[in-house]
Amino acid sequence: MIIRIVGSGLLGTSIGLALSKDHEIQLVDASPIMAALAEDLGAGKQASEESTAPDLVIVATPPDVAADMVNDALSSFPQAIVTDVASVKNIVVAEVEGGKERYVGSHPMAGRERSGAIAADGDLFIGRPWVVVPHETTIPSAVALIKQIAMEVGAFPVEMTAEAHDAAVARVSHVPQLMSSLLAATLTEATPTSLDLAGQGLRDVTRIASSDAKLWSTIIAGNPGPVSTILKDIRTRLDGLIDGVDRMVTEDSYAGVSEVAKVVSDGNVGVSRIPGKHGGAPMRYATVTVLVPDQPGELGRLFTETGEIGANIEDLTLEHSRAQPVGRAAIAVNPSQARPLADGLEERGWTVASVEMEEN
Repeated sequence: MIIRIVGSGLLGTSIGLALSKDHEIQLVDASPIMAALAEDLGAGKQASEESTAPDLVIVATPPDVAADMVNDALSSFPQAIVTDVASVKNIVVAEVEGGKERYVGSHPMAGRERSGAIAADGDLFIGRPWVVVPHETTIPSAVALIKQIAMEVGAFPVEMTAEAHDAAVARVSHVPQLMSSLLAATLTEATPTSLDLAGQGLRDVTRIASSDAKLWSTIIAGNPGPVSTILKDIRTRLDGLIDGVDRMVTEDSYAGVSEVAKVVSDGNVGVSRIPGKHGGAPMRYATVTVLVPDQPGELGRLFTETGEIGANIEDLTLEHSRAQPVGRAAIAVNPSQARPLADGLEERGWTVASVEMEEN
């Protein structure tokens, strides 16, 4: 199949890397440098005027220009199926014009805090949902083709309406980005001494705060209604929390305990509903925390010896402060593998700090 990818950023280049083994990939980008970089990475070949007409066009541009690129593709290639992978769908569907029956929106639920072709990864979509968004006149073959592409890159297709998609991503993607950025913004006033105390919790909740500001501005502008609704709900909860903490200051230390407890308790309920690995039910894993010397090759040795013991790493987090000679690697494994892993690592000279159960 001949596939033309319009846009050589993170998603477009990652899609090209994932599909280039089995398909002819044509790359198009407004920046020749970006297209050339994607080509150098192995995502395909830059398209030219002599290129064969594609069977499928994948528009991987920001939401504010996605509809224009879709319309151009539908007009230029009247036999091709066209999709876009923008993170909002209502505004794109509304602006698609001639040839609309050959268009089906989509959105792979995968990404990174870094942008651009240089951050691309052909394995980016493995085990991730790929939302397929047909409209009222989409032909069935277009829907089937995009579902096929999703499965080829290792994702699992999920069919939704544009309205349902935009409401869902506002809650699980767009607002979390804004919350992470809001918290990270408070660190601009922190002293270096206080930042030296930062642990893995702060790193976890601010990881995506490194995301591209211009891109996220266009994403939120494409989905303001659902985002605003959730932000107002958060504001109500935050006002209640502030009132409780203020009473601790003006009355006594326990005056606002119930408000704090409610926020944390409600958070417990919410996080328990997040699906586990590959979209299944939340799983309980055991976490084996190991001290890792701050020396070259030690982390690689830990991975190798974990494999030799026979444990499969389900998840991994690393924590290391500049002043410490060791870091901490928290290895999530199947509960039945936890004790054999801990014993095996200790036999090999590692210091195991703890073995505990956790929700994942």
